[in-house]
Amino acid sequence: MLTYRKLAREDLDTICAFPANEEELFCVSPKFQHPLTPEQILQVLEGRFNPTVITREDHSEPLAYANLYDKDEELHSCWLGNVIVSPEHRGTDVSSFLLESMIGQARNEHNIHTLKLFCHNTNTRALIFYCRHGFIPCGYKIFPYLNQGKIVGIEMFKKLG
Repeated sequence: MLTYRKLAREDLDTICAFPANEEELFCVSPKFQHPLTPEQILQVLEGRFNPTVITREDHSEPLAYANLYDKDEELHSCWLGNVIVSPEHRGTDVSSFLLESMIGQARNEHNIHTLKLFCHNTNTRALIFYCRHGFIPCGYKIFPYLNQGKIVGIEMFKKLG
């Protein structure tokens, strides 16, 4: 069984080991520099809320992590960010559980009606995952990409009801 809980300081080293390379880390956040450090996560968290870790029911090692940010009170919307799943749990129920946990927290704790996210155009696996979970592409943003030109971030949204 899986469960979720608030991020704890002792989770940070494990989460920092999830991105296998600079490209994976860029997908988690263009603001992060490889290698990921606990300090980078804590710095980004200053403007975010509901930092969430997925674990097994025994609250062992983190299996996945995400947070929420930029809540718009008038529009009842916010953004999902810093989504990362441990390499050995990608493509499993952990990914879906993380997403559903974040959706539940957004809706139930913050009265969010629309959850938004950016997913980079090179991350086909994640784009398919989000589409399967009801997210709809609705826009884009161009980002500088690792000193290698530019990349497109696909804006997606899901109505939470």
